[in-house]
Amino acid sequence: MGELLGYARVSTTDQSADAQSEALSAAGCSRVWTETASGATTSRPQLSDLFSHLRRGDTLVVWRLDRLGRSLPHLLETVEQLDVDGVGFRSLTEAIDTTTSGGKLIYSIFGALAEFERNLIRERTNLGLAVARAQGRLGGRPPAMSGTQIKQAKRMRTGGMSLTDIREVLGVSRSTLYRHLK
Repeated sequence: MGELLGYARVSTTDQSADAQSEALSAAGCSRVWTETASGATTSRPQLSDLFSHLRRGDTLVVWRLDRLGRSLPHLLETVEQLDVDGVGFRSLTEAIDTTTSGGKLIYSIFGALAEFERNLIRERTNLGLAVARAQGRLGGRPPAMSGTQIKQAKRMRTGGMSLTDIREVLGVSRSTLYRHLK
């Protein structure tokens, strides 16, 4: 059997990871990596260092699920990669342990719920877009220049006005003006 390696994370410097570290040590972790970083942050050097120390048969232990993943899909992706690498995963608060049959079941249920949530979001988004199209609305960013402004810019250019002056009158950038005068 491999080692238990812990990871503790707090979001701000005002918070302390001491309680997490103590719980991880009490759970049998031989070493605990601690980090101060927002969960949404993709760059977490201590977590990367921990991953470089994990070996087949080891188990990554966290105090709570949200300490590891930025979101449920990210968490599931991370735990899936650990499984591929032959590394177990354990969350103390939620009592999930992927090295056991029950823990694998719970993890699978989380995966199914995340997929269900993604499908619901996709369905709602597509429905909203269909309703908007039926009402004549198109998505996306509004054009930088209206049709009237484009005609006005072409008339000004034909009349001999400089591009700089046209830009200033219409209040658009040079690239926008060039794009519409082609």
